[in-house]
Amino acid sequence: MQLDRIDFEILRQLRKNARLPNKTLAQRLGVAPSTALERVRRLHEIGAIHGHHAEISPAAVGIGLQALVNVRLARHSREEVAGFHAHLGSLREVLAFYHVAGADDFLVHVAVRDSDHLRDFVIDAFTTRPEVARIETNLIFSFRRNPEVPVYSDPA
Repeated sequence: MQLDRIDFEILRQLRKNARLPNKTLAQRLGVAPSTALERVRRLHEIGAIHGHHAEISPAAVGIGLQALVNVRLARHSREEVAGFHAHLGSLREVLAFYHVAGADDFLVHVAVRDSDHLRDFVIDAFTTRPEVARIETNLIFSFRRNPEVPVYSDPA
């Protein structure tokens, strides 16, 4: 389904604030509240909106350190890649992971209490895995999620 200018603006507004009241969203779009509500419902139905989430302060939940762990696999069989995917998905310290092209095979964003927790986690979660050939850990000093939605089509 083709998204139009209003659909893209809804996505932009909700990406910035998923709790935006429908009335406010409608005002920003210049449409009736019923139109805004129906448009949001349709965006959910077609899968353009996957859900809503809360941004949580890392410090509030005991996260004192975040890192990106580059992982290179020893072999690249479909089964080993799928198994590593499943392993990463089972680790509560993993915030996100990316299967990437290049020198490394995975980029894993982790959140831990402190440097001791990071060391223990990396050793236990990665170096014990037979499919892992190499790891490199990079500390994250700061990061920010871009609230804007990149638009790669020409909305009508």
